Amino acid sequence: MERENGMGLTARIRTRDGWAVSHAVVTVTDMTGTQVLRAEADHEGAVRDTTELAPGAYTVIVTAVGYAPAASSAIVTASRRAEIGSVTLARQGGTELPPPGPWTIDPAHSSVAAVAQHLGISSVHGRFTDFSGTIEIAPDEVTKSRVEAVIHAASIDTGNGMRDGHLKSPDFLDAERYPEITYRSTGLTIAGSDRWTVSGELTMHGIVRPVDLALAYLGTGPDPWGGTRAAFRATTELRREDFAMNYNQVLQAGIAAIGTTLKVELDIQAVQGDSLPQS
Repeated sequence: MERENGMGLTARIRTRDGWAVSHAVVTVTDMTGTQVLRAEADHEGAVRDTTELAPGAYTVIVTAVGYAPAASSAIVTASRRAEIGSVTLARQGGTELPPPGPWTIDPAHSSVAAVAQHLGISSVHGRFTDFSGTIEIAPDEVTKSRVEAVIHAASIDTGNGMRDGHLKSPDFLDAERYPEITYRSTGLTIAGSDRWTVSGELTMHGIVRPVDLALAYLGTGPDPWGGTRAAFRATTELRREDFAMNYNQVLQAGIAAIGTTLKVELDIQAVQGDSLPQS
């Protein structure tokens, strides 16, 4: 609970995973059930109300769309301030973030895939088979959570050896000169009850560009090996020219053989801890 001189009620409303609930409403009733105070949280989830309350016992109810209500008792002393404390709301029908701390991406149960348009009428699907990464869930402010990943460019696999060789060449990934594709997050913002936008920097083909990932958290549970796993799905779209991969072949009809954009799809399983279990 936050306290300031002259204020009748001051509190912070948060979800279990640390997000501010900016649309929360706090209602205070006396022992007769009469409402004596109603206040809304600001964009930081903070409630500050200057209504002076008479000394006595009160009931405090916190509500927000999409969350289960929370009720508690409060005693107002001669200071005429409600002693509430921090209020945590649980999502209804949503999910909470994984427990805080380090998580290690398990490449054996994850995929890094990309889709490009081919000849203007179909798609070419590819994936990287060699990658690793870590996720750090911050304990207090979820927006301070971080993710880092390394993808080995030479592990591209589209199911066609000749095409894979061309993709590894200087026309595209130039895997010999730039063997690693890296991603490091720089920020995290909420986009829904179980969705976030991850901002970060992608380094590919020797060029660094800001790239946002649309992230969905799919849940957490035990695995058969005694560990705990969390699942995520993330998507983004990249333009080849942003990374100086300008090669293209134009057909007689003016159609590009390979599209200029890539749709990237990430399906990730992460194991709790700073290392993968020994198999």
